[in-house]
Amino acid sequence: MLLAIDIGNSNVTFGLARGGRWEHTWRLPTMADGEALLYYEVQITNFLLENDVSAGAIRQTVISTVVPALRAIFEELAFHLFRTRPVVVGPDLYPRLRLKVTRPDELGTDLYANAVAAHYLFRQDCIITDFGTALTFTTVNAEGELLGVSIAPGLKTAISSLFQKTAQLPEVPLELPASAVGKNTVHAIQSGILIGYVGLVRHMLQAIRSELGQQYIAVATGGLSSILHPLKGEFYAIEPNLTLDGLRLIGEEVG
Repeated sequence: MLLAIDIGNSNVTFGLARGGRWEHTWRLPTMADGEALLYYEVQITNFLLENDVSAGAIRQTVISTVVPALRAIFEELAFHLFRTRPVVVGPDLYPRLRLKVTRPDELGTDLYANAVAAHYLFRQDCIITDFGTALTFTTVNAEGELLGVSIAPGLKTAISSLFQKTAQLPEVPLELPASAVGKNTVHAIQSGILIGYVGLVRHMLQAIRSELGQQYIAVATGGLSSILHPLKGEFYAIEPNLTLDGLRLIGEEVG
């Protein structure tokens, strides 16, 4: 079995694959304090026990992280729990796609994994929209060239920032309101951010297509990709496990 680990700013997503198919996926909150090693060791061990998965069955581990402090922790966990030297995605593994960005070392490994998976799955000019802590648009063409990335604050990030910076505004749930005209404070924030982000996503897709060509399909991924229901028709496909798919493909290629 292959274990893919996508370490993001808000969540760590795990996927267990056998024969190229996901048997289990699960998420844990991202923790980078002094208790992180013990916390993740206990959580992973418990999950394997609850699902009757032997640690010895995991022959390969592939890691992507945008939290540098957790890289060494998960490398240690992989060796301690599974006796494997993990594949850690980074610029040395990027040649699978030709990068047209000026600083490849600044490219998020999760975005690279997204591009690898989208190119493998669709073989078309593609805009990958990832609804995570950041809202990202990664553009890859049919020839396997990663052309660039656009980044905006994610939905939770926008709402949390408003809550933290404004004394009298409450933190609100991520629920799309029925009306754009807010009738109370919670409704007003939901309207401004969630309905506003519908326009942001549509405009970004339009702007990229105006620059590169209308043939670019849009693919959605990320834990929040299902929240903005009005955008469903904008996407050729919604692939919640796209990042994990990319990590799996990279791991299978490295061997």
